[in-house]
Amino acid sequence: MGKKPDQLIQSIDRAFDILELLVEKGSSMGVTEISERTKLHKSTVYRLLATLRYRGYVKKDNHEKYKIGFKLFELGSSVINNIDLRSDAKPFLRELMNISEETVHLGVLDDNQVVYIDKVESENTIRMYSKIGRRNHASSTSLGKVILAYSDREVVDKVIREEGLKKLTENTITDEEQFKKHLAKVRSQGYAIDNEEQEYGIRCIAGPIFDHTGEVIAAFSISGPTMRMTKEKVESLKPVIKEYSKKISESFGCNGFC
Repeated sequence: MGKKPDQLIQSIDRAFDILELLVEKGSSMGVTEISERTKLHKSTVYRLLATLRYRGYVKKDNHEKYKIGFKLFELGSSVINNIDLRSDAKPFLRELMNISEETVHLGVLDDNQVVYIDKVESENTIRMYSKIGRRNHASSTSLGKVILAYSDREVVDKVIREEGLKKLTENTITDEEQFKKHLAKVRSQGYAIDNEEQEYGIRCIAGPIFDHTGEVIAAFSISGPTMRMTKEKVESLKPVIKEYSKKISESFGCNGFC
């Protein structure tokens, strides 16, 4: 919560105090309890509750106590559903391309594979081939590995069971135990690297994107040919990836625990 504005509307501020209290409590509350917890006079609480009830933000239960109404849920769901992952992430992808001078991808996990849903192309003459909508193995790409590293164990097991750990190059991790140890390392360091594991001549580094609940919802990567994406360059991009993982996740409401 930021600094209290000079032109604060007291009645609205107090109404939000009541709403936040009811959400925090998670069960019905009487006027007396609300009055005591908010330090507002009962008559004030009555008036505010009457307005909130009229607008559908609170409702009464069978014991004449108040609880959160569906209107608040409706508004929250609308905000979440209207978040456009691609458009919201795009400015950050452009910044990353300008910093790295390499192609930046945005990807999600779908049906055990990584799907590229957006990209910002590098202006270099020699570029890596990729297209929006393309699918790749989650276990051999930096995008897939960083998403799996922050996913539930059941998701990882499902990918391994149904998709397998296919050997695409000499660098691909194909042993299940080794792969799970690798994911644990990815999670602890906050980024994943594809060191020619998906395709020879291509090196990538990726970071996770979290939503307002702290769940991983996507990932972004910086990719390029190994002649430019040297190990030294990847090393220099590690703090950039972690910085932008935090920035992009914060834009989706993930604060404090990402």
